[in-house]
Amino acid sequence: MPWPSRKRDKGAAADKKEPDAKVAKTEEETSDKEEEEKTTKPPAGSSKSGWKNWKKTKESDDGGEESKITYCHWLLKSEPESRLEKGVDVKFSIDDLKAQPNQTTFWDGVRNYQARNFLRAMKLGQQAFFYHSNCKEPGIVAIVKIVKEAYPDHTQFDQKDPHYDSTSRKENPKWSMVDVQFVRMTKRFIPLSEIKTHHLAHKADGGPLKNMMLFTRQRLSIQPLTQEEFDFVLSLEEEKPH
Repeated sequence: MPWPSRKRDKGAAADKKEPDAKVAKTEEETSDKEEEEKTTKPPAGSSKSGWKNWKKTKESDDGGEESKITYCHWLLKSEPESRLEKGVDVKFSIDDLKAQPNQTTFWDGVRNYQARNFLRAMKLGQQAFFYHSNCKEPGIVAIVKIVKEAYPDHTQFDQKDPHYDSTSRKENPKWSMVDVQFVRMTKRFIPLSEIKTHHLAHKADGGPLKNMMLFTRQRLSIQPLTQEEFDFVLSLEEEKPH
């Protein structure tokens, strides 16, 4: 049995290396109707990987037609460094996942309604980025896949668990979780700072990361990705770090 509630990162706290991050709140304090986070734009960088080259490749593959925007991939935030929450260490790194039986565990402890709804929307076999959050250098470290669709999160009923919810009832559970399995490490660590450089460039030229939720809804620990967002970020693992 995995450690309790170790996947949830301090309410998807704004990452320490994010220069314009808001003061962190716990997920219980945020609403699924909360307005999108606004970021203060740092000095703009250029998308040196060549969004135009990536776009040209994609257009040659799909005939240049814009894809309908749908969310079919995910980004899951988890804390790789020890932090106590109500006396329980909520640390859960990619190495902790790889150490689980069959490299599989449940993704529990989510207590934000929008994040929960994203969990409930996940489909068997869909892939997600495993993102180290609330640490010295946040970023993407691996790829995982959904191996069991949403079912009741047992920690909501456990009074000893830091994410116990006294208002949730077993006949009508408020909170859900999914099971995830390790697929592979990314070929290199893809830091938040690098992804943000592309995001800012794409906001200017209409690239695939222009609306990436990692920057518009920073506090969410579960975030959806379009096919274009997933493909572009994945393409970064082939490049030399800037």
